[in-house]
Amino acid sequence: MSKLRRYFLSIAAIFALSGSLPAISDAAENPVYTGLFSAVAINGYDPVAYFAQGKPVKGTEKLSYEWMGAEWYFSTEDNLSAFKSMPEKFAPQYGGYCAWAVAHGDTASTDPYAWRIVGDKLYLNYSQDIQKRWEKDIPGYIQSGDHNWPKVLE
Repeated sequence: MSKLRRYFLSIAAIFALSGSLPAISDAAENPVYTGLFSAVAINGYDPVAYFAQGKPVKGTEKLSYEWMGAEWYFSTEDNLSAFKSMPEKFAPQYGGYCAWAVAHGDTASTDPYAWRIVGDKLYLNYSQDIQKRWEKDIPGYIQSGDHNWPKVLE
């Protein structure tokens, strides 16, 4: 863990313990997962590339677009244009939170390499190990996730 990250986490803990700020777990989640100290969706990976290239591809800040309170990065102008015209088609389900966690009534971060397209929708998971659990009952977990979303953000 970097010194800067440890510093910010220490400051957040002090505020939470002092009662000056609500504890992190008491706060509502953002509708798009971006991480604790970031505003970038999918860790900067291009959401359209999962569909167009069949793999995670890192985007660039030079090709970015703000949508749903997050910055989305793209690897090509064509992908940026496609997303601008239909962001709901390409954005990951559940705001990019872990599909397995949402199915269980919670939220968790995601790994851009733990992904799957099901029914022309992109789903991300916390890790490849969690994705293996999710893959044991994809239809059931999607049904549970759809039922829980977006209530898990509250």
